[in-house]
Amino acid sequence: MDYEIGDESLSGDGAKAVEWARNQMPVLALIRKRFQKEKPLKGARIAACLHVTKETAVLMETLVAGGAKVALCASNPLSTQDNVAAALVSQGIPVFAVHGIDEKGYYRCINKALDLKPTITVDDGADLVNTAHTKRTELLDGITAGQEETTTGVIRLRAMASNGALKYPIIAVNDTPTKHHFDNFFGTGQSTMDGIIRATDVLIAGKTFVIAGFGYCGHGLALRARGLGAKVVVTEVNPVKALEAHMHGFQVMPMDAAAGIGDIFVTATGDKHVIRREHFEKMRDGAIVANTGHFNVELDVPALEALAEKHREIRPEVEEYKLKNGRRIYLLAHGRLVNLACASGHPSSVMDMSFADQALVAEYLHKNASKLENKVYDVPKEIDDEVARLKLKAEGLEIDSLTPAQQKYLSDWRQGT
Repeated sequence: MDYEIGDESLSGDGAKAVEWARNQMPVLALIRKRFQKEKPLKGARIAACLHVTKETAVLMETLVAGGAKVALCASNPLSTQDNVAAALVSQGIPVFAVHGIDEKGYYRCINKALDLKPTITVDDGADLVNTAHTKRTELLDGITAGQEETTTGVIRLRAMASNGALKYPIIAVNDTPTKHHFDNFFGTGQSTMDGIIRATDVLIAGKTFVIAGFGYCGHGLALRARGLGAKVVVTEVNPVKALEAHMHGFQVMPMDAAAGIGDIFVTATGDKHVIRREHFEKMRDGAIVANTGHFNVELDVPALEALAEKHREIRPEVEEYKLKNGRRIYLLAHGRLVNLACASGHPSSVMDMSFADQALVAEYLHKNASKLENKVYDVPKEIDDEVARLKLKAEGLEIDSLTPAQQKYLSDWRQGT
């Protein structure tokens, strides 16, 4: 078996980490139990480009239980947990991921995962799909479908579809309610705060906390920052989202204005250069800057480097840039995903739903890909509802059901007051 990981000797520690996650992911456990019996993925070859974390390991185990052959590579150089990669390899699952790998190595690992000649791709950021469409086009005839789990990747794939460049159908797992209402909202909010606090040890209370973007991720983060006592400022380009932030009681202003008053800045937009040279120039001495969007392009790091006369790592994953005006700016995780580079990512219990979506979508695609066109689809509602039902069951919760009279009322347009 071919693989590329950081340290095989960490497999024991990785196995314990995966066990911890597995115990907090009851929905995937229920799906895995059915998959082991039915083998609905028999014959599928799945190449996955995801954050190599303990939660991802549980998803890989579930896909294998369903009968699939899998290969896993990292979707971000700093999110790989080397002990988890070692644990998966010890189970016979090929992994191509090393924490801190350079860009050349990152794409080498993507290509090694694609050497599986997948029938289905599972992506987080669309780098795997992009590589298949640009560098490994000989594989496209064999790929029947794929799925994408993050906002940035869905944006890229919708652009490909609108340009007629997408060569196989994709399901946007990111956009389904059991993903974005929980993983994006609660998961990103908590794990981003966790990453910032672990990296810096700063007190959040009393700080002016600037968040770029008020989507599900930004909104969840804003609530967590306010809950810890911060004064929260939101910057937006979408008028509806800006108004929503205002009605939730957050200050709303352009980044140009926020740059001069913020203590902590976090980007959560999916776009590039949200914080640029002119913003760095206005920041106060000691400002902390981080990104919780997928790619490291939201912060214009080259512009910050050009402004600095001195640069050093003052703490792990905390770089101090001393500007020519004497002010210091602290950049976390080189501008990469702060929640995974400086912490452990989302809690396992919230990733349970997202990865349950992915497991069931893989089953759906294996059965139905031939019926789909080369465009981006939503997750079928029945899958989303099933994941929610399983999560409620796992939490020991019950809900009401519609009575026959209520069902008739909702379906009969003639009934009114």
